[in-house]
Amino acid sequence: MSIRPAVPGDVPAILTLIRELAKYEKALDQVRATEEDLASSLFCENPQVFAHLAVHNEIVVGVAIWHLNYSTWLGKHGIYLEDLFVVPEHRGSGYGLALLRELATICLHRGYERFQWWVLDWNQPSIDFYTSLGAVAMDDWTVFRATGTAIEKIAKTTSPTSNQ
Repeated sequence: MSIRPAVPGDVPAILTLIRELAKYEKALDQVRATEEDLASSLFCENPQVFAHLAVHNEIVVGVAIWHLNYSTWLGKHGIYLEDLFVVPEHRGSGYGLALLRELATICLHRGYERFQWWVLDWNQPSIDFYTSLGAVAMDDWTVFRATGTAIEKIAKTTSPTSNQ
């Protein structure tokens, strides 16, 4: 087992794992990313997103895709884990833990004080895994997302609504 940062030649494997994760989450039809999108995001001059890979016998079997976030209350950066996925035949072998350990180590070395991610409410195996590591659910928070026409609406809004 090895954990390492992704390199440009890993892009096809990363996209495959993203698609496998989306299939597991019953959302494969929502994946629009291409190899070109990933390459230009991960390996540009000033990347804002990063990937670490779990490798078994020179085959990529897991991925952690992450970026920095920021806490105004702490005045410090943290890591937001966008995706964590290990192929089913290698789950339970320590690859997920090794990827999380690598990112936690990055947090410690860089002075980041938060490491966070989302997990789907129905994904009990992952919830159990994360809580076993000491992570806690943020039950007091509701995630909001704007896409497509909602982004356009927000961008064009000139006055606050009465709901604020």
